[in-house]
Amino acid sequence: MSKFKLLHNPRCRKSREAIEFLKFHNIDFKAILYMNDGLKTSFIKEIIDKLSVNPIDLVRTQEKIWKENYKHKKLSNNEIIDLLNEFSKLIKRPILISKTKAVIAIPAEEINKII
Repeated sequence: MSKFKLLHNPRCRKSREAIEFLKFHNIDFKAILYMNDGLKTSFIKEIIDKLSVNPIDLVRTQEKIWKENYKHKKLSNNEIIDLLNEFSKLIKRPILISKTKAVIAIPAEEINKII
């Protein structure tokens, strides 16, 4: 079993850079292709806790779906988590997750904070 999980979107340059960083440093990880399979609400909450952020901090606010439908709405944390569950595209990536911590790996060197 891998020590780390990486929320990964192969179409995202920053996500590919995180993969390269992990491989270069021989760090064992499992890529989670969340854009295909989505994420359970409980896992999204776990990531938020491990990042020590508010749910809005996990939202890609430049995405069209956010700007057109939610940008000007006052949403609760639970409503934001539900949106992240429904629209995986809105979740910032890449995110490296360990047993106790997580980090948004932008730039990829941020990974050093939890390895």
